[in-house]
Amino acid sequence: MQEPFVGSTRLRLAGLALHAYTASGTVLALLIVIAAIDGDAVRALWLGLAALVIDGTDGMLARRLRVKETIPWFDGAMLDNIVDYLTYAFAPIVLLWTGDYLPTGALGAVLAALPLLASSYQFCRVDAKTDDHFFLGFPSYWNVVAFYVVVLGLSPVTTGIILVVCSILVFIPVKYVYPSRTKAFRSLNLLTTAIWLASYAVLLAQMPDPNTIVVAVSLAYLLYYAVLSLYMTFWVPRRKAV
Repeated sequence: MQEPFVGSTRLRLAGLALHAYTASGTVLALLIVIAAIDGDAVRALWLGLAALVIDGTDGMLARRLRVKETIPWFDGAMLDNIVDYLTYAFAPIVLLWTGDYLPTGALGAVLAALPLLASSYQFCRVDAKTDDHFFLGFPSYWNVVAFYVVVLGLSPVTTGIILVVCSILVFIPVKYVYPSRTKAFRSLNLLTTAIWLASYAVLLAQMPDPNTIVVAVSLAYLLYYAVLSLYMTFWVPRRKAV
């Protein structure tokens, strides 16, 4: 019978440091909220970019350090969900609310509540991440929504429509690409995601006058992501069934 993997003390310490790295996202979420209250949307989005980088790298590092085996008593997946809810859902919605990017009054409050409620449901689904490494339903990318609302200067009405549509999409079982884990087109996914992150930074640096070409490059990634997700959901299973 094979002995369970224990690992060295150094490896366990590295795993604990990695969990702290993931947990730093909670601090970033607080700083995003503070920036939003201060009326500094660009600062909030820079902090959101830092949160994206952490979320995009901690899982890969966790698998390499084998933290599930070296620190079995700590639930890194739960920590990741807590951080993601704060940085992907709660803080971005606070930014939209405090920055007057939503309609005023009760309608704005309802529109702000919808993503939070939808994401609360999604983060508790046991199948939110499929066995073949996709997100099931719109993966609560409210930080990305907030980014484009600010950068493109979308109206409160347009923003409200986007929030309603994306909240509904949370419940529709489309398989969305998990850029760092989906095996299909993985190299291309990683490359295009890196380009998108770079365009994110460039657009923020250019605010309040983002370059049209950089905007087009950034939006092209969203189109690629959506088309690939739909292709993997509907076309690939149909081909396998033939």
